Amino acid sequence: MQKKLLMFAAATALAGPGLALAATIVQTPVDTVELYGTVYPTVGWIKYGNGSTGPNGTGNPVPSMSKADVQAAGSNWGVRARHVVGGLTAWMQVEQNAPLERGNTNATTVASRNSAAGLQGRFGNIFAGQWTSPWADLESLWSVGTVGIWGPSLLIVGRRETTGGTPSNLGSGCGNFGSGGITTPATICDAAAGLGGVGHPFWRRPSSMIRYTSPVLSGVVFDVQYQVPETKRVVSSTGAPVAEYNPSMWSTSIQWSGLGGRARVGAAYDRHKEFTSIGNTDTGWAIKGGWDFGLVDVGAAVEFMTYKCGTINGPPSPSSAPFSSCVATGGDVKAKQWGLAAAVPVFQGKVRGAYSRAADLSGPGTAVANDTGASEWNLGYEHRYDPRTSVGVGYARINNKANSNFTWTGMAVQQNGILNNASPGSSVSWLFANVTFRF
Repeated sequence: MQKKLLMFAAATALAGPGLALAATIVQTPVDTVELYGTVYPTVGWIKYGNGSTGPNGTGNPVPSMSKADVQAAGSNWGVRARHVVGGLTAWMQVEQNAPLERGNTNATTVASRNSAAGLQGRFGNIFAGQWTSPWADLESLWSVGTVGIWGPSLLIVGRRETTGGTPSNLGSGCGNFGSGGITTPATICDAAAGLGGVGHPFWRRPSSMIRYTSPVLSGVVFDVQYQVPETKRVVSSTGAPVAEYNPSMWSTSIQWSGLGGRARVGAAYDRHKEFTSIGNTDTGWAIKGGWDFGLVDVGAAVEFMTYKCGTINGPPSPSSAPFSSCVATGGDVKAKQWGLAAAVPVFQGKVRGAYSRAADLSGPGTAVANDTGASEWNLGYEHRYDPRTSVGVGYARINNKANSNFTWTGMAVQQNGILNNASPGSSVSWLFANVTFRF
């Protein structure tokens, strides 16, 4: 089968993140259908440090624990198709996770990842469906210091909370509402439906969205995405009137790439209406980028998020604090994260490393005032055999303060044998070897 590189501007118009290896299974002058994917089979040793079941070290103590794990978090496969007609290109993509193990959540079903259809032309690209936000797509500009997926991106930077947890849960145990079709949020906690794709407050994969990507103009690309208020409600399940619940989301970014792709920088701004409390809008902004000097490729990121607390007068519960670190009486909660990354060419591969830090939550809405931050560092070597295949070894560690429980998506369950989140105050370390295969 003919192999080729396809720059798919639906994802991003910058060189690098928009490139994907693919196998062409249909090729005519006007039609192309491709099968593609990436898998990360990994074996490693994980250690959860001492923690507690309650805030500030209260509750029952949680002893440390170590064990082996085999996983393939982040693995995926999909189908792309495009048809040239009248000077335009009609296209579609259906992508899903490939965890290489059994699962019972929507995160492993068809179209659980970037899946959409649209039209592309000289005007740019416009499409609808489910796709990562412009904010999320900035991650590839700076995250050069990670072997596999175990680094700061989607952990400290781009995420802020833990898998399937707070902040911004609007009275339920799930993350803030990003996907459409939510009618009983307190009971929908799976990664695709209840958590906007993968459960991250500002790194999001919204469903029910429409997005526009501009053409490349002197290396500059503009993106805007709107998630429609599909879950708007004005009555409860019993038919009684309630306070209007009308969540929606805007995500915007601008990116620039120059000097043959060696220099890149981007900025994003998001507005999440009624994600934390009714009548309020959470906001955030981020700047991310990098520079490849040849001897070393460096990246950096900084982001700020503001969550609006308040009492919930409507669904899903009459009165509750919508955020574990958010008081029901109102007030802002501010989150700040930053990260640095580097990749140094060595032989036929690269030594990769990164460091990131999440500051303690702050602001008048913060219920738990201290020790809500964390830091992460990782170091490893990735040997690349060809554009499709690489092997890597690495070590990564998260240092959680007493009231934080960051962890990577897809890690083995913690000490209680049920939750994937770390216990409050429990640090997480991961020694691993992996293979990355792209097709």
